[in-house]
Amino acid sequence: MSAVRWVGAVLAVVLAMACPVANATPEGAAETPYGQPPVWGSCASWVETSSIPTAQCGTVTVPVDWNDAANPQGAQAQLAVIRIPASGEKIGTLMVNPGGPGASAVDTVAGMGAALAETDIGRRFDLVGFDPRGVGHSTPQLRCRTDAEFDAYRREPMADYSPAGVAQIEALYRQLAQQCLDRMGAPFLANIGTASTVLDMDAVRAALGEQQINYLGFSYGTQLGAAYAERFGDRVRTMVLDGAVDSSLDPITKNIRQMAGFQKAFDAYATDCAQSPGCPLGTDPTQFVARYHQLVDPLVEHPAATSDPRGLSYQDATTGTGNALYSARYWLYLTSGLLGLQRGTDPGDLLLLADDYQHRDSAGHYANLQDAFTAIRCVDAQYPTDPAVWADADRRIRAVAPFLSYGQFTGYAPRDICALWPVPPTSTPHAVHGPGPGRIVVVSTTGDPATPYQAGVDLARQLDAALVTFNGSQHTVVFNGNACVDTSVLRFFVDQVSPANGLQC
Repeated sequence: MSAVRWVGAVLAVVLAMACPVANATPEGAAETPYGQPPVWGSCASWVETSSIPTAQCGTVTVPVDWNDAANPQGAQAQLAVIRIPASGEKIGTLMVNPGGPGASAVDTVAGMGAALAETDIGRRFDLVGFDPRGVGHSTPQLRCRTDAEFDAYRREPMADYSPAGVAQIEALYRQLAQQCLDRMGAPFLANIGTASTVLDMDAVRAALGEQQINYLGFSYGTQLGAAYAERFGDRVRTMVLDGAVDSSLDPITKNIRQMAGFQKAFDAYATDCAQSPGCPLGTDPTQFVARYHQLVDPLVEHPAATSDPRGLSYQDATTGTGNALYSARYWLYLTSGLLGLQRGTDPGDLLLLADDYQHRDSAGHYANLQDAFTAIRCVDAQYPTDPAVWADADRRIRAVAPFLSYGQFTGYAPRDICALWPVPPTSTPHAVHGPGPGRIVVVSTTGDPATPYQAGVDLARQLDAALVTFNGSQHTVVFNGNACVDTSVLRFFVDQVSPANGLQC
């Protein structure tokens, strides 16, 4: 039995596996009736905005298939949009995307609004977020699984990489893909990706009455932003991309580099843990990975009992671990969960970390982020279908991320679910180009596990953008309390003054 936990495919909430737009509708498509202004009203049915009473919400209509935009009988989607008007003299609109793909920009902007109200961002910009098609509060909402089906999926260890085990895992993937097809239909699935969302984003710009936008994208949001800048560069005033995705890489290379990033984050966590008495991973750095496997691997055969009747599965333990590695602020919960496994007590904090990652609330209801994540990334790149390619990827990942590997290399591995997806991709990997110097800033963190630092270096070079380096171990940093980063970003947005290329924070 053998397995690798595919954090890039199953676990990395904020990492995109997609690539910028390869084909799009003719210029001006977003200036059709689909660019009509929303009717602004209350946000109460979507999100709590009591701390930002000026917030307004509405919808922008777009065609499901932009190639069929002229057809008045064509299927449509309603994009949820939130706007917090500038409290002072307005410069323009700042559009935000939090990543995923699949995270709600409406929720993110509602959360950011109060924090940024007294800054130059809140005073000088309308703060805007729109939920991409299928995501969050937009309709139709992409859902492939019921809550019960998602719970059952998480109970599967997916750890047996024997030929029979691989066949069983791929059968589960095929089942999920078929559920998406049955419940959403092929036309919607085929048009869920970044290629369509870039055109939707320009429709929102037109609906807001803006000639240009300012943009802040995190993680997958950097991919969306880069694709927009490539397609509509003249409509970008300023753009900041934090936690960069390098869209020139194929999905397997991206995944391998991401796994190496998570191993680096695991090593940092284990080293910190070892400074405290009773660390469940011990104090010997050469044994950190082995100790982790001793605690987690038995869950493949025997899930651990928790106060929650679901118990802790192997998949949830590794998912919870990966979630904690996004930021040091979650390390204490990872330690608590591992101590529960070590002592035979309740390892429930690992289950809570997994629930947080999977967006399952206390009532057992899931947001649709993970279904959207899968559907979007599967049409955003071409995934190899040759099983030998995935077996080789398993071998390579074991070398760079041993803490994620179960058992020994078998020469077999399941193909990614995207290799089995029922609709074809709409984008292909390629190096992007931007509107020229002075328009884009890329922020990259040296210890970012989900979007490794080098991706930011490479994206900045492709876009001819200024690069800001943050020395830390977390995923994304803008407006997260670092004065060096935030001051440079604010000055860029407000005064269009780019930070010195190579700035270190």
